[in-house]
Amino acid sequence: MAAAGGVSTDDVPILQAENLTSNVKSVYYSRTFLSIIGGVVAGIWGFTGLMGFVFYFLIMMVASIGLLAKSKFSVQAYFDSWTRISIEGVFGGLMSFVLFWTYPFSLTI
Repeated sequence: MAAAGGVSTDDVPILQAENLTSNVKSVYYSRTFLSIIGGVVAGIWGFTGLMGFVFYFLIMMVASIGLLAKSKFSVQAYFDSWTRISIEGVFGGLMSFVLFWTYPFSLTI
């Protein structure tokens, strides 16, 4: 059965706004949590300079792969674009990472 414009309903993905908002919040909260935990780990392990930032982006890459695996690699069923999983919230958690990176680092010296 075709919808009112000649496009069948099977061709158009339907996303509910509440579900999309909840999924985006989950991505944001998980990235923030991983930023804090990653900052503490980087501080305890004594990473300095560029190595700490490489560690952060490595954590965010692993988080993106984990979120893709959690969505069973069908991102369009849960999000409106790939950028929601791949880069949403990556730079937002950077300040939390730096804060929690420097504090444990100063305690271990």
